[in-house]
Amino acid sequence: MTENDARTGVRDAASTHPDLPDVAGGPDDAPLLQLVTPAGARVTTPETDGYRERVAHLDAAALRGLYRDMVLTRRFDDEATSLQRQGELGLFAQAKGQEAAQIGSGRALAPQDYVFPSYREHGVSHVRGIDPTARLRLFRGVDHGGWDPTAHNVHLYTLVIGSHALHATGYAMGVQRDGLVGSGDPERDAAVVTYFGDGATSQGDVNEALVFAAVNNAPVVFFCQNNQWAISEPTSRQTRVPLYRRGGGFGIPSVRVDGNDVLACYAVTAEALERARSGGGPTFVEAFTYRMGAHTTSDDPTKYRSRAQEDYWRRRDPIDRLENLLRAEGAWDDAFAADLAAEADALGERLREEVRALAAPDPASMFDHVYATPNAVVEREKAWFAEYQQSFEEPTAEVAR
Repeated sequence: MTENDARTGVRDAASTHPDLPDVAGGPDDAPLLQLVTPAGARVTTPETDGYRERVAHLDAAALRGLYRDMVLTRRFDDEATSLQRQGELGLFAQAKGQEAAQIGSGRALAPQDYVFPSYREHGVSHVRGIDPTARLRLFRGVDHGGWDPTAHNVHLYTLVIGSHALHATGYAMGVQRDGLVGSGDPERDAAVVTYFGDGATSQGDVNEALVFAAVNNAPVVFFCQNNQWAISEPTSRQTRVPLYRRGGGFGIPSVRVDGNDVLACYAVTAEALERARSGGGPTFVEAFTYRMGAHTTSDDPTKYRSRAQEDYWRRRDPIDRLENLLRAEGAWDDAFAADLAAEADALGERLREEVRALAAPDPASMFDHVYATPNAVVEREKAWFAEYQQSFEEPTAEVAR
């Protein structure tokens, strides 16, 4: 095993387990940027110097904060999955195994930056302060979204694969035209991030967004979480080159990062956001990770991938990696771990109680927020619907006679 093998921790998988998918663009073809190995050791090669500088300010307390974010995101994920199995949610899309990619990139955001998620960015929603119960209103079927996007600078979850990449690019072009890029004011300059999976790169919307972002030099970061599976299709069935090279085809600077390394994800996102805010244009980030759970709760991954493959990636759990680093650097605190476990238990109890209490919305609420300003047609339809609903009410005693 070469030094690169040890740093990526991936190349030996194919020889150990022949049934692992032949992932196009794997580390054999494109080395991953990595700052922390799965064993918790810092990577100090010359190639990582610039990125290590971007995380040098993260002290022991900050690292424990990242660990807390990932643990709470995992607990949210587990509780939501259980609630769906109990019939309390119609569906749920797990983020298990992708916590480092989401927390690392999410913590690099500035308050004024805007996020366009898909439907799996529970870690990003966590760091942006979105209430955990609100995140489940969509999956409960009681809301089209669940939160006010303007309160958190996070758009609602998008279920149509890849469509939000266009929304993000358009929003970024608006930010650019509003003069909120390249002013040199760190409190004012803004960037946009859109999250999507490897499967979305095969969608026309994502490729059209890359075209518009490139030619307009839009301040947008395309953050692709390559979890290696588009439902049941491996990446090798979607591309013959590493996904990050898609960006280069559009003239967009691109980088491939170990998506299970929270520090590396933080560093590359910080660099991409800095480029966008300063007027340097878009960046394509491929975070190579693994979807440890099912695509959604309606999926059965045992039908298309092996237990050996899942066990291999489970040993590279991003949460364990950060714990290994904390222990190696003497920053692990048993009291902190105990408090965090109690906090996670409290989160689980709260979710169980509050989700079960979510009632069906007023049917007339479907007319709310259709347009940003009052609309005469919508108002007429709302009035008609109210009369229609009233026609089903019990007749009065006088009418009954």
